[in-house]
Amino acid sequence: MDASNRSIPAADPLATSFATSYAGVVAFIAVANEGSFAKAGDRLGIGRSAVSRSVQKLEAQLDARLFHRTTRSTALTREGELFYASCHPGVAHIAHALDEMRELRQGPPRGQLRIGSAVGFGRKVVAPLLRGFRERYPQIALELLLDDRPADFTTDCIDVWFRNGRMEDSQVVAKQLIPMQMLVVASPGYARAHGLPGGIDELAAHRCINFRRASGRVCDWEFKRDGQLHKIALPAAQTFNDADLVLQSVLAGEGIAQVAAYQACDELRAGRLVACLGEQAPDDRGHYLCYLNRRQLPARIRVFIDHMTTQIRALDLDCTALTSPAAARQHLSS
Repeated sequence: MDASNRSIPAADPLATSFATSYAGVVAFIAVANEGSFAKAGDRLGIGRSAVSRSVQKLEAQLDARLFHRTTRSTALTREGELFYASCHPGVAHIAHALDEMRELRQGPPRGQLRIGSAVGFGRKVVAPLLRGFRERYPQIALELLLDDRPADFTTDCIDVWFRNGRMEDSQVVAKQLIPMQMLVVASPGYARAHGLPGGIDELAAHRCINFRRASGRVCDWEFKRDGQLHKIALPAAQTFNDADLVLQSVLAGEGIAQVAAYQACDELRAGRLVACLGEQAPDDRGHYLCYLNRRQLPARIRVFIDHMTTQIRALDLDCTALTSPAAARQHLSS
């Protein structure tokens, strides 16, 4: 047979990938995530030059430039973006598999746990509970990241994320910890001077304090009317992008705001706030603990989920009895 007619066997993908440096792929992923070679070296526990050599070797093997490098910045090239999108999920799966095998042999849960949370809930609820978890599982190192933006579990290397509101992401497991009550609140001083709105239609006559999301959009005020969700965009006397600042402004008597119950319960019980429109509060929101859907969760994630679920559900964050008109009148008359 003529040699020119012989078919050339297809390259074995496994054999081809064997020649590529796995260390280079990991170094590449670390640089892409951290945004610099120095930070990637810190994360991997090696020097900056070692990271650079690994990435350069990988680029030579791929015959492609993966990063634009300047003295001030490091950014992915178009080829780098494509390679990152293709290989990052696989590297994450390998890392998880290695973790699971180690945990099978190493006894008590251990390792690094990276936790994300919305800023207000993380500061007020999650952070105070971490000490008890650390005392129970001292071999698990915790990192808590507070951010109101939605998390990308893979890109941000997040193990567990606490989210508020309504869950629409089917790519993650979302475990509701407690319902999320939304309360319209004011200080007693403001209520005595200006009264409280008796209905949704009276809100615009008050000095409203709004919250701006990380996306830049100002939150609508939400209510339940005739069994349906009703959203209102109200003109604001003040707007903040921090939930704690919204609450502080209300406590100072500067206006009224709609806030989550976890922020206001202690203040309501202490008499520093009064609530109104409780009978029209939305009832379809929750506080969720989210994680990627895996058949076998690493032990460190599993025990954290169990611990935080128990501890958060034990907190007294139900303010329903304090939101009725009768409760507000009783407090203001005392």
